[in-house]
Amino acid sequence: MTSRTHVIGVVNVTPDSFSDGGQWFRTDVAVAHGRHLLAQGADMVDIGGESTRPGATRVPVEEELARVIPVVQALAATGAAMSVDTMRAEVAEQAVAAGAHMINDVSGGRADPEMAAVVARTGCRYVLSHWRGHSDVMNDLADYTDVTAEVCSELGAQVDQVKARGVRSDQLVLDPGLGFAKEGVHNWELLAGLDQIMSLGYPVLVGASRKRFLGELLAADGAESMPAFRDRATAAVTALAAVRGVWGVRVHDVAASVDAVRVAQAWREAENGR
Repeated sequence: MTSRTHVIGVVNVTPDSFSDGGQWFRTDVAVAHGRHLLAQGADMVDIGGESTRPGATRVPVEEELARVIPVVQALAATGAAMSVDTMRAEVAEQAVAAGAHMINDVSGGRADPEMAAVVARTGCRYVLSHWRGHSDVMNDLADYTDVTAEVCSELGAQVDQVKARGVRSDQLVLDPGLGFAKEGVHNWELLAGLDQIMSLGYPVLVGASRKRFLGELLAADGAESMPAFRDRATAAVTALAAVRGVWGVRVHDVAASVDAVRVAQAWREAENGR
């Protein structure tokens, strides 16, 4: 991967994702979509087999494996760079064995106590997200006095926990968990506080793509607020986050964010050359 902000394309192998409604649920369609995102300039694609939208219920591990592993295997055969989006150690381990290069765990190691051991054993990069609880309860846990300070503190505790299980510092990428136990105002405060999150000393991944707080913003102006109509707002977040120097963004519309990163990179280079 390059030194600029990385663009990670989302491939939801689920029938009930909030963002695309099961559009990529079939294995062959998911593989084709992953290849399309890579051709558009994605540095990596993130394969997920379990929806984490608010209110979602968990699927059995066997079902998650059946959704994810064939897609990882097929894309690995093409040399694709891949991440697996899972909270389960078993899925993560099998996906890495099948060819995934990174584990993206929205629970930051808290949903499965064995996840840290798998990360340590495989040695792959690990996205550790701020997390307070599963999708069926997380909306009730969005209670903060100073959201950025509290997220930083809780991320620090999660980092300490996984490092105690053998995960190396150089494996870690931190994600503030936009939308996970966060109300809209919390997400905006976290984006405004990216420098504080980055000061923890780890690369930072931002996952704002198509999320509800963007829909709320657009709806307030009378615009269409459905997920698929939030891509331009997502690209704006990408550009602003990239100017701040984040490690990566996780997005559904890759092409727009690739362009946004190029703009941000040119801007940063011009600033550094002054």
